[in-house]
Amino acid sequence: MEKKSKLLTIGQFASLHGINKKTLMWYDEIGLFHPAFIHPENGYRYYSYHQSSILETILLLRELDVPIDEIQAFMKNRSAASMEQLLQEKIKDLDRNLAHLKAVRKTLMYHRQNMLTLLTIDLSAINIVEKEAHSFVTVDVTPDTSFDKLVELITSETQKYQLRRLHDASYGTMISVESLYNGKFDDYAKMFIEIPFPIKKDGLHIQPAGKYLQAFYRDSPENAVLCYRKLFDYAAKNQFTLSGFSYEIILNENVIDRMEDALVQIEIPVL
Repeated sequence: MEKKSKLLTIGQFASLHGINKKTLMWYDEIGLFHPAFIHPENGYRYYSYHQSSILETILLLRELDVPIDEIQAFMKNRSAASMEQLLQEKIKDLDRNLAHLKAVRKTLMYHRQNMLTLLTIDLSAINIVEKEAHSFVTVDVTPDTSFDKLVELITSETQKYQLRRLHDASYGTMISVESLYNGKFDDYAKMFIEIPFPIKKDGLHIQPAGKYLQAFYRDSPENAVLCYRKLFDYAAKNQFTLSGFSYEIILNENVIDRMEDALVQIEIPVL
């Protein structure tokens, strides 16, 4: 009891809570948190030990980015019910922020992996890679789809799935294996945008989990044809069956100024 009744100087109280004493002076000036006692002769501020829980509540709300005016209103009428409601709202905010940060981290890891691939890339190699399933938003494209229309469609889809920017997710193009076997190497069917966070909605394209053949080419129609024919030969030689779609992405789009310098990655699921 003696410990709790003892008054602490502003420096001691600030140090106890890991803050600057100027913060306590400001809280006093704006009427948010007053000292327990102010010396009438020298104006020194003193705080009691039992005020710690009140200050920690204020510091918690500040850490949660609650505006000062809202904290002031809350502290004047605080109760278990109002505290529970406020914390529930902040928990929802934190959950949203955590989901966004996880999505950002996934995107950064994706771009970093692309850079590592670029540093070790062998344009002549064909690799077998194991992939997890991914959820894609897709936009249908045809040779007649104008650039303006494509931008409009992409913008609509990114907003629908709460992607704040296109670069919040990886994206690329899809061409059916059937078109490739028919020699239609420029018959792109869809543009895909990967959803970088878990989501369950109808209408998404699921890129299947499993084995994929992976190859690379320097962007040009001629190089694309050569690369796909090389993949066909490799698949036939190793008794693989290509299925579904070929997924193409540009690996180095964010480090080049000219599209003719683009390096394209192909991945095709195999059975």
